[in-house]
Amino acid sequence: MKKLALRKTMVKRSLLTVSAIVTLCISAQAQRIGSSAEYVTALTANWKGERFADGRPKVPDIVLERLQNCTLEQIWGYLGNKGYRNQVEKNWVILKPGETMTGRVVTAQFMPTRPDLDSLVRAQGKAEGRSQKGGINIWPIDILTKGDIYVADGYGKIKDGTLIGSSLGNAIYGKTGKGVIFYGSIRDMQELKDTQGFNAWVKGHDPSYIKDMTPTSINAPIRIGEVTVLPGDVVFANEYGVVFIPAHLVEGLVSASEMTALRDEFERYLLQQSKYPSGEIHGDWSEKIKGEFRTWVGKYPKKLAVTQKDIEAYLAKEGHK
Repeated sequence: MKKLALRKTMVKRSLLTVSAIVTLCISAQAQRIGSSAEYVTALTANWKGERFADGRPKVPDIVLERLQNCTLEQIWGYLGNKGYRNQVEKNWVILKPGETMTGRVVTAQFMPTRPDLDSLVRAQGKAEGRSQKGGINIWPIDILTKGDIYVADGYGKIKDGTLIGSSLGNAIYGKTGKGVIFYGSIRDMQELKDTQGFNAWVKGHDPSYIKDMTPTSINAPIRIGEVTVLPGDVVFANEYGVVFIPAHLVEGLVSASEMTALRDEFERYLLQQSKYPSGEIHGDWSEKIKGEFRTWVGKYPKKLAVTQKDIEAYLAKEGHK
């Protein structure tokens, strides 16, 4: 009986401890709409490089520049092979079709306003030192830095769901040199189109002002259509779709995509010469074709990001022997 009583006491104490920890975590999160650097770091734990003060991975600018040369299909294939099969969202209204935009994600989630939640969010924002002037839809914009892309879940709201207009769009471009991706809408399309360097991928546009929308989280996981997006992800957006890339995969993806593009170009070069049967060009390369590839790369007219070591490693892979 004593052992049973002791066991019950220990279980009770354990439950109380767990309850206290959960309460503390809920309380700590309830005090902010913006995620802590520790939380963002935990979300992106696979990233081993430099980070911003807010915890987001600091993917180098040169990698973002190289990413612009990739295609949506190359990125989709690479991520799928890594187990990330739900990273692409399509069917956007694009402010300036034909351009490609890459950058680091800052996330925000908006929800339909209800007075009790809105009051709590405003109080939390004030406690966090967020601006009390203007609309609270500016809070995510205030924290943007160079190279960021503001990504917001506006739950697809078009009329009265315009998260920015021309003034805030210019403010975003001034801070980031980039644009926005909204699962929602914007206004002032004509004026924003005249802002050189700014672009937007949205689900619609409307002349109305934002109304009855509350930002409930900043730099937390959000849903953009069929994709779960984390703060610190890297965006690749063009006229064919938008893909959100985990930060720790970007550099490997870029290198693999560059090699694939190089091989595709070389194969087209050989096919135009009619020097080999197409099966030999599209299949595993012979040592003779590999030798021609090395020579062709050595005379390539543009500077390549891939190195000779990268090329040899690629040629030595199983399936390319």
